[in-house]
Amino acid sequence: MSLKALIRAGFLMMAMLLSGGALRASEGGDGHGDEEKFNAGKLILDHIGDEHGWHLWGHTTLPLPVILFDTERGLKIFSSSRFDHGHATYDGYAYVDHAVVAVDAPPDPNWNLWEAYVSKKRIWDLSITKNVMSLFISLGLLLWVFMSVAKAYTRRAGQAPTGFQNLLEPIILFVRDDVAKSAIGEHKYEKYMPYLLTAFFFIFLNNLMGLVPFFPGGANLTGNIAVTLVLAMITFVITTVNGNKHYWQHIVAMPGVPGWVLAILTPVEILGMFLKPFVLMIRLFANITAGHIIALSFFSLIFVFGETSAGAGYGVAVGSLAFTVFMTMLELLVAFIQAYVFTFLSAMYIGSAVEEPHHH
Repeated sequence: MSLKALIRAGFLMMAMLLSGGALRASEGGDGHGDEEKFNAGKLILDHIGDEHGWHLWGHTTLPLPVILFDTERGLKIFSSSRFDHGHATYDGYAYVDHAVVAVDAPPDPNWNLWEAYVSKKRIWDLSITKNVMSLFISLGLLLWVFMSVAKAYTRRAGQAPTGFQNLLEPIILFVRDDVAKSAIGEHKYEKYMPYLLTAFFFIFLNNLMGLVPFFPGGANLTGNIAVTLVLAMITFVITTVNGNKHYWQHIVAMPGVPGWVLAILTPVEILGMFLKPFVLMIRLFANITAGHIIALSFFSLIFVFGETSAGAGYGVAVGSLAFTVFMTMLELLVAFIQAYVFTFLSAMYIGSAVEEPHHH
């Protein structure tokens, strides 16, 4: 294993350890009370979920804007630091289980707010959460990289690529030749290249950023089902809008098929139209989320066994760390594979919609 990979794994271990310590402190009330048992499930769910602040280390969190539209109180904008890591209410609102809720009464000393809830249906949460901030950061990085590459191509026309050009050109050619051309065809692929390249690099970059344990990495953006849903819906809209007569004919009324058979096949084909984006959404979401869960589960074994005895914790640590490093390295491969699979399936769906009939 290379030195770079070991350093990256070390940073991952350190970040997980710090987040585990912060979790224990938060479960102990105000951070100064008795510590409770390590909760591996809560640690994992906190990591793969979204939140209204960006945990950096220990008790340090980068506050993010909380933007609420309350149907009773109107627009409210304030910093997530007002909640003091979930230990305070502010202006009639509280932060519990990664959600902002309106409360009718101050919380009790044990912070059992469930009976104080006002229905969350009255709140439209438009906050800049951790995943939203990560989305803005990744979009900014992509714009900067591709604008730099575009300028380099203009400035160095006809010359050998250097820098980002040299890094990205093989990937761009791979998406063009092995994905777009093969799935859509030589004559129609260019129209869809901007979307396919955007989808590939957006997913690939955010998959990699999710493996970086410190800011601006660590967000589980492509493991958020809302993000994968939007990506899948974009593919669905492009496929549906660009579908030609041949495509719709084979969905609604296949030529040469008896009417009684069409009564069975047509509903199945229509259902298949919606199953394709559903598969795209679930495949990306499940694979990315599962990788994070497995890596964190192996690491959590250290603390789970460590609570029984220090010797058990140290004994399990070697194996847990080895498996965690292995999963991290595997996730680097998965980051590329999932970006490729999503892009290739999208190209296949688009290709099937724009394909011309074959005449024999």
